[in-house]
Amino acid sequence: MSEQIRRVRLYEVALPLRSPFTISGGSLAVRRSLIVELEDESGMCGYGESAPFEFPFYSAETLSSALACLRDVLIPRVLGRRVEDTGAMWALLGDGVRGNRMARAGLDTAWWGLTARRRGVPLAALVTERLRELGVTDDGLGPSDSFACGVAIGIPENLRLSALQDEVRDAVRRGYRRVKLKVRPGWDVEPVRAAQDVLRAEGVTLPLWVDANGAYDRRRDRAALVAMDELGLLFVEQPFDETALLDCVAHERHARTPLCLDESLVSDSVARQVVEMGGPMIWNLKVQRMGGLEEACRVYATGFAAGAKLWVGTMPETGVGAQAAIALAAHGACVYPSDVEPSARWYEPGTDLLELTMSDSGTMAVPAGPPAAPPIERMTLVFELTNG
Repeated sequence: MSEQIRRVRLYEVALPLRSPFTISGGSLAVRRSLIVELEDESGMCGYGESAPFEFPFYSAETLSSALACLRDVLIPRVLGRRVEDTGAMWALLGDGVRGNRMARAGLDTAWWGLTARRRGVPLAALVTERLRELGVTDDGLGPSDSFACGVAIGIPENLRLSALQDEVRDAVRRGYRRVKLKVRPGWDVEPVRAAQDVLRAEGVTLPLWVDANGAYDRRRDRAALVAMDELGLLFVEQPFDETALLDCVAHERHARTPLCLDESLVSDSVARQVVEMGGPMIWNLKVQRMGGLEEACRVYATGFAAGAKLWVGTMPETGVGAQAAIALAAHGACVYPSDVEPSARWYEPGTDLLELTMSDSGTMAVPAGPPAAPPIERMTLVFELTNG
C-alpha cells in the first residue's frame, strides 16, 4: 500500500535563455516554470514540472493560470491521499477539471518521479510497465539506453537567412540527427531552401521538417502551403489551428507531404478520433500538453496500435520536466528524433536544474536510475501545503 502524500511544495524558476527562441505565435527569452515537489510519510520526494509560457501564444494556459489551478484546486486534492497507481492519480487530477493540462502535468509527473524513487527504478522502466498494461507489444516497448536528438531552430530575430544557415550548420556539426525549422506565413519557403543549401554543402542527409504551431489558414494561405508541399520535407508539423482537425485531414488527402499533429493532440480521446478520421498519423507526443505521463502513455498506446509514427516533443522544459519526455522517448514506437536537447542548447552551462547532455553522435542517454532531485536552493518556494 502506498504512503500518504504529506506535503506538497510549489516552486518557481526563471532560467534566462542563451538567446531568444521565437515561434509563429511569440518569443521566449526567459524560461519561467513551476516545479512541484511531492513528499510522502517517509520523507521520500518526487519532482515534476508544469511548464506553460507566461503568455498564451502556444496554449490557453499560462504560468499564472497553472499556478492558480495547482494552488487552489489540484494540490488540495492530492494532499493526504494514498494514490495507488497512475490511473488513480489521473482520475484525481482530472475529475471535474476541464483543460488545465499543463497544471495537471506538474503533479502527475511528480507522482511518477516519487514512485520511481520509492521503487528504486528508472522512470523509463515505469513507462514500459504502463505501456505493457495498455496493450503495447514488444516492438513498441523498451526502454532503450539512448535516443536520437533533433534540433528545433526558431525564427531569427532579424529574419536573416544567413543567421538561420549558421544555426543549421552548427547543428549539423554538433551531431544532431534532425533539423526542424519554425515557420510562419512569410517565413517558410525561403528558409527551407536556405537550410537545404547548408545540408547539401555539409554533405549530410538529415530529416528536415517545419513546424508552424498553427499559424496557417487553409484557405488564406493556400499558395504558401502548396509551395511548401513542393520542398521535399519529411512532414509539416501543425500547420493549422489546434481545433482544425478536419482541415488537417482534408489538406493531407491532396498533399504529397504528410502532416504531423502537435497542439491538436491533447488527449487519447482526440487521438482515437484522429485514427477514425484517417489521419494525420505522425504524432508529436508532449507530456505537458497531454497533462502528464499517464495520458501520454495512453496516446502512445493508441498510436502504436494504429500504426502511427511517433516522436517526443518538449516545450522546452527544464531538466526536471525533461525526465518524463526522456522516459517516453526511450520506447520503440518513437521513430523520429526527439525535441529533447542538451541543456547547453538553451541555458548557460550549469544553470539548468538537471543537466542534460548529448553525445557527439547526436544521442542522449536514458537515466539508468531514479530521477535525481533538483537543487532546491536554486528554486523559489511560492506555495506549500502540509497535511496536519
